Amino acid sequence: RGGATRPDYGRPKVRAYIADNARRWLEEFRFDGLRWDATAFIRNVYGGGDPAHDIPAGWGLMREVTGDTDARQPWKLHIAEDLQSDERLTRPAAVGGAGFDSQWDASFVHPVRAVLAAASDEGRNMADLRDAILHRYGSDPLARVIYTESHDEVANGHRRLPEEITPGEAGSWYARKRSTLGAVLVLTSPGIPMIFQGQEILEDEWFRDKVPIDWSRGTTYGGVLARYRDLIRLRRNLDDTTRGLRGGGVDVHHVDDDANVLGYRRWEAGGPGDDVVVALNVSWR
Repeated sequence: RGGATRPDYGRPKVRAYIADNARRWLEEFRFDGLRWDATAFIRNVYGGGDPAHDIPAGWGLMREVTGDTDARQPWKLHIAEDLQSDERLTRPAAVGGAGFDSQWDASFVHPVRAVLAAASDEGRNMADLRDAILHRYGSDPLARVIYTESHDEVANGHRRLPEEITPGEAGSWYARKRSTLGAVLVLTSPGIPMIFQGQEILEDEWFRDKVPIDWSRGTTYGGVLARYRDLIRLRRNLDDTTRGLRGGGVDVHHVDDDANVLGYRRWEAGGPGDDVVVALNVSWR
């Protein structure tokens, strides 16, 4: 990442190796898409947003691969884990972008976790939640991936969200309430929702690839698991009553910092079976 091990993206053989590798996963192994790790360090020497340190060949490589997929299999996804809130990643190459279909949204996960994990109601800011719900890259609501847990947030000793809420008591009522409110935000806000392994059964262990998930928690916290199932059902509009959750329309119409209550409307075209109103009480009470 510091540059010592960065490939020379300007060499044709290096570019061909990476592009052929991506094509093989998508075409021969029939993957639905690819998540690119640390794209900030492909496009910039220091992984930041200063154009003076951009790597033109890195930008060119990303455009080459995403453009090739768009030409051959346009239904496949390329997702950037860039985490710098840079709209250029999800702009078309023709207008100076990298051509990714979506990117992980740091402007969602960090404020949402901060509000949910705050130790007191005085530490919560409903305007931060409002801004997280409304944030987007360009006009496409699906150009961002939204989540409250990922391998970054809960690895290397970092705590799962329920542990952040009530340290040492991840199964407490407060942890169950507010961590699943996070799931509500993920599955009812505009964007591509993502949940991390074990999140749906209130897993409290930080992520290590040699420590398996404790599947017995699916019984212990069956109510939490059922809530995730219900939320996913609503998001997918399986009962044809919540079509708006699949649309792009959003209006945060109620922001109450005193009561820590937030309300917003989602819609696709509007009307019966489409309009959805979400109300959240994020208070300690």
